[in-house]
Amino acid sequence: MNKPTDANSKEKQLEKHYSENHGPGKKMTTTAGMKVSNNDWSLRAGKRGPRLFQDFHFYRKQSQFHRERIPEKVVHARGFGVHGVFESTKSMKEYTKAGFLQEPGIETPVFVRFSTFIGSKGSKDTAIDLRGFATKFYTEEGNYDNLALSFAPFVMADAMKFVDLVHAVKPNPVTDVPQAACAHDNFWDYVANQPESTHFVMWLMSGRGRSRSWRMMEGYPVNTFRFINEEGKSTFVKFVWKPKLGVHSLLLDETLIIGGVDPDFHRHDMIEAIEKKAYPEYDWGVQMIPEEDEFKYDFDILDPTKLWPEEVVPVEIIGKMTLNRLVQNAFAEEEQSVFDPSNLVPGINFSNDPVLQGRAFAYRDTNYHRLGTENIEEIPINNPIVETNYNNRDGFSKYRIDIGDVNYNDNSLAGNTPEVSSIEEGGYAHFPEEVEGHFTREVPSDSFTDYFSQSRLFWNSMSGIEKNHLIETFSYHLGKVKDVSVRQQNVDMFANVDKEMASQIANNIGVNPPKNSNVEINETSPVLSEANTIYSCYTQKVGILIGNGFDDEEVKSTLNILDQNGAFYEIIGEQLGAITSSSGTKLEVEKIFSTTHPVLVDSIYVVGGNSNDQIKFDRNIREFVEMAYKHHKPIGVATTGQSYIEGFQNLEGVIFAQDNPNFGEDFISAITQQRFWNRK
Repeated sequence: MNKPTDANSKEKQLEKHYSENHGPGKKMTTTAGMKVSNNDWSLRAGKRGPRLFQDFHFYRKQSQFHRERIPEKVVHARGFGVHGVFESTKSMKEYTKAGFLQEPGIETPVFVRFSTFIGSKGSKDTAIDLRGFATKFYTEEGNYDNLALSFAPFVMADAMKFVDLVHAVKPNPVTDVPQAACAHDNFWDYVANQPESTHFVMWLMSGRGRSRSWRMMEGYPVNTFRFINEEGKSTFVKFVWKPKLGVHSLLLDETLIIGGVDPDFHRHDMIEAIEKKAYPEYDWGVQMIPEEDEFKYDFDILDPTKLWPEEVVPVEIIGKMTLNRLVQNAFAEEEQSVFDPSNLVPGINFSNDPVLQGRAFAYRDTNYHRLGTENIEEIPINNPIVETNYNNRDGFSKYRIDIGDVNYNDNSLAGNTPEVSSIEEGGYAHFPEEVEGHFTREVPSDSFTDYFSQSRLFWNSMSGIEKNHLIETFSYHLGKVKDVSVRQQNVDMFANVDKEMASQIANNIGVNPPKNSNVEINETSPVLSEANTIYSCYTQKVGILIGNGFDDEEVKSTLNILDQNGAFYEIIGEQLGAITSSSGTKLEVEKIFSTTHPVLVDSIYVVGGNSNDQIKFDRNIREFVEMAYKHHKPIGVATTGQSYIEGFQNLEGVIFAQDNPNFGEDFISAITQQRFWNRK
C-alpha cells in the first residue's frame, strides 16, 4: 500500500504547465515564438488596398481562433470544475485493498466537476434537471473516477436505452427547442412508454431536481460496485456523497426566475464560498451488502433504477471531501477533464449492473471523439500523479515523447519491460465471479419490473409541503405537453404511485382522472425528505436593504452577529458607493436594486432609509419584501424598516428589532430554519 505523501501533489504537477502571458517585460509573440510588431492592423497593398495573403500573422491569429472551441459533451455539457482534497476517516481494509482507504488520515487530491444533464454548455444552472457530481481521485495507485449523480435511482435499467432517452429529452429535432428543459412532448412520451423511469421522474419533479446549491446536494454513483479485500473477498457496495450543509432546494418559481436573472447562479455560489474560505464539505459514505446476501432483499441490488433504503442498508461514513481551490483555466481544466467509470484502483471492481457495463464503454469512447485523441490522460488535468509506463503510441495531440526502440510487450531487447505486476505487487485483477447460462436479452430478475414500489416509497417519505411541490412541478411540466394522449398516459401511469396525486395533476392539466389505483406500499424512508435534513445559518445569503439615515448601532450589531454565524450578506441600495448612517458612519453598497433580485438571496434584512427618489426606493424595497414573503423566506426588520411590512397578515418568520433585545439571535434562528411554510 502506497500512502500519498502530499495532498497537494496534483496542484504541484499542474503548476508545471501554467503559462503567464502578462506582466512587466512580457513581449507579444506568435505561437512559434516570433515577436509581433503590430497586432491592430492587417497588411495591405497601399493604405486603402486589399489585404495581402502573405500577412501570416493575421491568418494564423484568425485560424487559431476558428479552432478554439471543441465539441461539447453530448450530455452534462454545462459543467464547473473545482479542486479539493479527500481524507479517509476510517480504515476499510476489512473490505477493500484500495490504498487510499486503508488508514484514517490518508489524504488524496481530487478534482470535481458539477454539471446539469440536459442543457447545452451555455444553458442555465438552475434548470429542473439531474445533476452530475463526478470526482477524480488522484491516488498513488492511479486515477479513480467516482461518477455520481444527484438522484439515487437512474432513469433506465439497461444502457441500451440511453440513446433513446437523450434523443427524447434534448430539444425537438425540428425546432431545436426547448433548451435545458424537460417540459415538452417528446420527454413525457418517452416516460409514459418507459415505466422503469417512474422512480427517477419522482426525484426529478421533487426538490432534488432544483438544488439550491451544489454545496447542498447529495451525490449517488447509482451503480453497484464491489469492494475486494486482500483475501479476495467481495462485498457489494454503493457510494454516496452527503453535504455537510444538508440537502436543500429552490422553489419552482425561484428556479424559473433565477434562470433569467442569473443563469450562472450555482457557479457564483461555489466561487463565492471558496473565495470566502467557506469551503464546501461532503461526507463520503458506503452501503455494503455481503456477497452471500445478494438475493436477500425485495429489490435487485444490480438494478440502477432502485435505491438501497438507508433504513435497510445503513450508510457508513468513511471519508470527507473538502473543495478548496478554483481552477486556473476553465477550458484547460474543466472542459478538457474526462471521467470514466472504468478508471478504478485495486480493491474496487465492477458488478454486473447492466447500466454500469454500458457506461464503462460509453464514457471513454465519447471523450475520444470530443477531444479528438486517444491520448486523453496526457492532458494535464487527467494526468495521474503516479509514474505511467505503457506501449500505447502516437495518435493526435501526442505530448509525451516516448523514447527507446521497443514499443511492444513480450520482448527481450528491453528485458521484457515494462513488466506486468502481480496481484501482490498491486496489479489490477477482475473479481473471478462464477457465471452460467445462455446468451440472452431477458430481464435479470422479476424485481427489475417492479416499477412503482420504490416510487411509492419516495412519495410516502415526502412531507406535505414536498408533496404539494411535487404536484405543482408535475403540473407545470405536463401542462406544457401539447398532446392530450401523452398527458393522459402519464397521469394514468403515475396513479400507480399515488392516485390522489395523479388525480390532482389530472385536474390541473385538463385530462381525465385516473381509474387505476396506487400500489399498496406503506413504508417510508425519512432520510429522503428535506424536512429531516441538516439546517444551518452558515453561508446562507442575506440581502441588506438599506439607504441613508440608518441606525448605525442597530445595523452594525446585526451585521456582527451574521458574521459570527458565518452567514453571507450583500449590502443592497439604490446606487453604488457609500451610504451614511444617522450618526455619520458610512457603509459601502455592493449591489443596486437593478443588478440583483430577491430570488438571489435566502433572506432579507429590511433597514430602509432616505433617498433622493424616495418613492422609487420604497417601491424597490417593497418588491423585495413581497417576493421574500411569497417564497417563505426569513425577513428581519430593523426599527427603521417597519413601514415596509404593513399589510401582511401572517408574520411567521418575520423578526422585528423594535423592543426586542434578542433580535440578532431570533433572526439567526429564522435564517437557520430557511422557510416558513405556514404563510399563505
